[in-house]
Amino acid sequence: MADLILYTNPMSRGRIARWMLEEAGVDYDAVLLDYASTMKEQPFLSVNPMAKVPAIIHGGKTVTECAAICAYLAEAFPGAGLAPREDERADYYRWLFFAAGPVEAAITNRSLGVAPTDQQQRMAGYGTYDRMVDVLEQAVAAHEYIAGDRFTAADVYVGSQVIWGAQFGSLPKRDAFDAYIARLTAREAYERAAALDDAAMAAMAAT
Repeated sequence: MADLILYTNPMSRGRIARWMLEEAGVDYDAVLLDYASTMKEQPFLSVNPMAKVPAIIHGGKTVTECAAICAYLAEAFPGAGLAPREDERADYYRWLFFAAGPVEAAITNRSLGVAPTDQQQRMAGYGTYDRMVDVLEQAVAAHEYIAGDRFTAADVYVGSQVIWGAQFGSLPKRDAFDAYIARLTAREAYERAAALDDAAMAAMAAT
């Protein structure tokens, strides 16, 4: 096995980790898990007791949660140039964790039919879904990439949220989203990762 292992399912957020690994340009082995069986069984539960993918093991250490995986890989492989520069650091961390927190929560709650009342909005980190969307739109429109004029690991995570939001209708159509998506999906690493996951999906469906 390689020194870096990705545990994933091609129909999951594991696609985010796969894209990040392709951007980092590192060697890794992928272990494909099935939702109904191997994801809920040993040995994977010893990797992530939450029974969720993705997870990576690098040098014997485990990292879970997509935003953490993106940030970790950017720092672990600095030669890829995906970690933030000094002038990018504030926006990099702000929007990386905005996407992992308010964006993720607002989209999930909306898909579950949960709409916080005016009183509950004080408790919800995203306030309202509409406010989250407007702020996300402003963020991706402010620069060519989320932290400035250069692609970073934060774009892998934020961009995945926007790409999936457009694909599945969990985000409304906005010109700023479309332009951001076009820049990201034209990247060679994105195309490689998507091709690998699409092939894995076809292989799993055939078994």
